[in-house]
Formats: sequence, C-alpha cells, structure tokens
Amino acid sequence: MHRMGKYIGDIVYGANDGIITTFAVVAGVVGAELAPKVIIILGIANLLADGFSMAASNYLARKSEQEYESSSGTAITPAELQTGRRPIKNALATFAAFVLAGAIPLLPYLFGLQTNVFRSAIFATSIALFTVGSLRTLITAVRWWRGGLEMLAIGALASAVAYFIGNLLGDLI
Repeated sequence: MHRMGKYIGDIVYGANDGIITTFAVVAGVVGAELAPKVIIILGIANLLADGFSMAASNYLARKSEQEYESSSGTAITPAELQTGRRPIKNALATFAAFVLAGAIPLLPYLFGLQTNVFRSAIFATSIALFTVGSLRTLITAVRWWRGGLEMLAIGALASAVAYFIGNLLGDLI
C-alpha cells in the first residue's frame, strides 16, 4: 500500500470540506453584500475552528472504533497500527488538508485583489476542487477527470446554496 494511501480518506475529506466550507463563507458573505473584511475574518475563523473540529471528530471516531474493537474482543494487531490506524495521525492529516486547501478561496482576498475578487475566488476554488478530486486517482482507480468533476460539482452546489442563503438573509435582515 502506498504510504499516502493510509491517509487518503482523511486528506480528501479534509481538503474537500476545507475548500467547500471556506468558499461557502465567501459566497454567503458576497451574497449578503457584506464588506470584504468580513470574508477574511469569517474565513480564517472557519479555517481554524472547523479544521480543528473536523480533526477532533476524526480522532474521536477512529479512537471509538479502536475502543469498540478492543471491547468486542477484536484486537487491533501491530500490522493494523502500521497501516495508518493511529487516530492522532489521521486527525492531523485531516486538519492539515483542511487548512491548506481551505485557505485557497481566501487567497484573492488576503492578497488584496480589488478587481473581480469574487471571480478570482471562484476560479481558485474551482481549480482547487477539481485538482483535489483528480489527485485521488494517484491512489484509487477513479478516472482523473471524473474524480475532479465529481468534487467540483459537489463544491459548486454547496457554494450556490451558501450564496443564495446569504443573499436571502442579506435582504431580510
């Protein structure tokens, strides 16, 4: 098994959720027509808090699986531990992927782009989603373009929901 294969689920899950939730913050704020600095504040808060939450949840889920297996008489062998069944490493992989990939939608705002900043964020986010989706093929049998399009479609749908909710609430409040 390829070394990264141990953590592919954690990396894809973290990167995908990081990109999508951070861009959802961007889209929601733009939809509500709030100031760009709100994007930076909420985006960074989302990166760190949600990234930590996902990592902690991953840790607790993996640890719970191990505790269940131990209590049910199904012992975890040293070989299983060597194939990536270490909750803290899985959690760290999730956190790192979430923060690194999730920062991409914020880059146009962090670098102070003034012209078409939302379009730049859409472009950067689309490229990131497609890239992460297509990179799964390094470990899986999914065709690169299919994996990329699948992740891009899911991200686009989530972002559209955030934009329209932000727009609706921005008009109501």
